[in-house]
Amino acid sequence: MSVGKVLLVEDDPLQAEATKKLLIKGGYDVLWASDGVNAIKSIKMHMPDLILLDVMLPGLDGHEVCRWVKLEDSTKGIPVIMLTAKKDISDKVAGLKGGADDYLPKPYNELELNARIYASLRTKALQDELRTKNKELEELLLKVEHMATVDVLTGLFNRRRFHEALASEFERSRRFNTPFSLIMADIDRFKDINDNYGHQIGDSVLREVADVLSGQIREIDTAARYGGEEFMIILPNTEKALAVVVAERMRIGAENHTFAGISGRRLTVSFGYTGMPDKLITNEEALIRCADHALYTAKQHGRNRVELFEGHNLESLKEL
Repeated sequence: MSVGKVLLVEDDPLQAEATKKLLIKGGYDVLWASDGVNAIKSIKMHMPDLILLDVMLPGLDGHEVCRWVKLEDSTKGIPVIMLTAKKDISDKVAGLKGGADDYLPKPYNELELNARIYASLRTKALQDELRTKNKELEELLLKVEHMATVDVLTGLFNRRRFHEALASEFERSRRFNTPFSLIMADIDRFKDINDNYGHQIGDSVLREVADVLSGQIREIDTAARYGGEEFMIILPNTEKALAVVVAERMRIGAENHTFAGISGRRLTVSFGYTGMPDKLITNEEALIRCADHALYTAKQHGRNRVELFEGHNLESLKEL
């Protein structure tokens, strides 16, 4: 069984043949290129585990080939051992500065050649393992972050992520006077669904309503499950006059949607909305209170409707 694939880049046929025999004896699959251009072609085609690269080559020399290898994302992890008959220390330094992983002066013996290759491949294996573990860790962190910000049932953002997004948008609006709107939605008579059809069907209805709401918004908008059967939608760069259009689309979408498991029963959603900038709304909690009271008004006026509540009405909330 092969212990690795080695590309030998050597323009001297006799030297190449002798080195190939040593490598094959060591259990390696050997590829050979006699110049820099063909070396690059072979690297692209075969992706060797290691490159033995002579410095003195016709056309592109070894230093140029090495620089290409180390600049390409797909090949920069391949170990390069530079081979040269030159004894000058500056030549060795030039090779290492060009990205070579090791340097082997000619003539070399079988033991030293195998030792250098083994060491480079071992280092590469450790680096590959580290990259794999880092990738796994990144994926795990993304999964944990996803779990921390997403509502498991509906797939929308959860309450925590909603408050983070609202704080960010509120601050942006306060600093730059940019508009944004907040919509609060609540499924009408949802308790009846749970009582008559069970919580499993109730959960299904929540997921379908979430799909209806998220299907009417842009990528820059934030839709979140606020709690129970309540939802929040943040619409950046959106005046209240446009927010009502979005809310109406959502309302009509829910009203016309056929919900699985409730025997064709008509289901509706009520909406309350408000927005910024509004000099009388001084914090996020006040904004939420406005949207909540607008939703309360929609319920009081018969449900399945959209209502607006603004900052100039905040004083009336203190009496409630």
